[in-house]
Amino acid sequence: MSDHAMMSTDERLAYMAEHILRNFATRGEDEAIEATAEHIGLYWDPSMKARATAMADEPGVPLSEAARAVFRRLGEEQPLT
Repeated sequence: MSDHAMMSTDERLAYMAEHILRNFATRGEDEAIEATAEHIGLYWDPSMKARATAMADEPGVPLSEAARAVFRRLGEEQPLT
């Protein structure tokens, strides 16, 4: 079984957010954060967005500071319905 299959839900959400951030990295960090939050807002399921938003300020969650910023931005700008 691959390591990816053994990820928790939180780890999987963090992994996906980090992957999206890397795809937008050439735009610079601020624009990558904005574009990633927009992408997640458009394409992730509401339950995924709600969990991501909750993860933003939880200690011990495996997120880079950029991914935390994405999840915080998502909570500020996106309705979680």
